[in-house]
Amino acid sequence: MKNLLKRFMSFVALTTLAAGLMVSSAHAEKLRIALAETPSDELAAFFVALERAKANGLDYEWTAFADEELAIQAVLSGQMNIGFGTPYAIMQRSKAPVRIVFQLSKLKFFPVTTMKYNTLKDLDGEPIMLHSRGGGTDSIANVIEEREGIKFGERSYVPGSGNRVVAMLAGQAEATILDLSNKNKIVAEAGDRFHALPMFDVDASDEALFANLDWIQSNEEQVNIFVKALVSVWQDMAKDPTIIRRETNPDGPIGQLPKEVLDELDGFYKEAVEGGLYDPNGGGRKAAMADLEWYTGAGQLDGDPATLNIDDFWYFAPLDAALK
Repeated sequence: MKNLLKRFMSFVALTTLAAGLMVSSAHAEKLRIALAETPSDELAAFFVALERAKANGLDYEWTAFADEELAIQAVLSGQMNIGFGTPYAIMQRSKAPVRIVFQLSKLKFFPVTTMKYNTLKDLDGEPIMLHSRGGGTDSIANVIEEREGIKFGERSYVPGSGNRVVAMLAGQAEATILDLSNKNKIVAEAGDRFHALPMFDVDASDEALFANLDWIQSNEEQVNIFVKALVSVWQDMAKDPTIIRRETNPDGPIGQLPKEVLDELDGFYKEAVEGGLYDPNGGGRKAAMADLEWYTGAGQLDGDPATLNIDDFWYFAPLDAALK
């Protein structure tokens, strides 16, 4: 995490001029969104929400960053207005006035290994491949160590669950942590070689939307339109997951994905909804409390979760308004 803070300071120094140019050339009212990955099936529901928000007057643009750390840094530096991630350590240690406003997805990830391992305890001392240093899979690995009384061996980092599937199939690793879709994919493709180990339930956030509190309060109308659109999609999706495929804009970034990906959207969201990946009510206080417990256990927050103030990490007004 010290490395992340150092990278943040360097990033601020390098991007101050660029950010200033972007702000001066863009319309002040345009919402600038920092994605933590390129558009994929996992982001289809988010883009459906953007389309609904656009229909209600929200003007926006998005930029896909290479990983969550860069998306977080872009928001902290002012280059972007709102971003993807769970920047709890940064919020606490840098004292940046950043708050989460919506839980996009829960930490529903699965330890996937070769057949030589049967339980989480079998991974004691074994190397593991994760998404990014300080990210969701890293925190899962930390909590597994704490709960199971084990210590992983060397941690390697390969961003993207799909890329980790490729690495596993190529024999470059024997243990990783994958999202629901890619866990199912690798087991379907090579179930004689790989399986998912039994895993405890997690309600904490994997991805959340966050922004600078001063910006949120100064752009209340934009934020409320955005969060209301997200709530409407998440609730509709809980009732009928096929809404995502049916409302995906064929001319948008998701509509441009390969046909085989689009053909699987119904199945992907059906599995995700049934697997509890999305909270129809955007997480709120329940998610905030789960996050404090999880990220404290993961070593990304200091202190006792019972004494930490959720209002130091979440700003609930937009979600409360959307749920009325």
